[in-house]
Amino acid sequence: QVQLVESGGGLVQAGGSLRLSCRVSEKIFVINSMGWYRRAPGKERELVAAITSDGSARYADSARGRFTISRDAARNTLYLQTNSLKPEDTAVYYCNADIVTMTAAGNYWGQGTQVTVSS
Repeated sequence: QVQLVESGGGLVQAGGSLRLSCRVSEKIFVINSMGWYRRAPGKERELVAAITSDGSARYADSARGRFTISRDAARNTLYLQTNSLKPEDTAVYYCNADIVTMTAAGNYWGQGTQVTVSS
């Protein structure tokens, strides 16, 4: 069973930074898309950033210029570098992967990691 394990969340002051990580439990052979979503209290889940099948990155307007998505293929890990954090970035951040591995293919979600930004 493919698992996505996130880490790196925490409590940070406004203006601070965090790097979120999402490790995939199996070697990835094909990426259809991989990305980060977030759900703030009382709001719908929204896309923050994603890497598409051709390797290009796209960002939500709220994240562009402050967040950077990247991937380390050797470590099977997806990252989200978050800078200049604002209180409105407070949310649970989820990793998503639409991938093909040696044993499976599908769309997978991590368990989420809490990011809290204090003013």
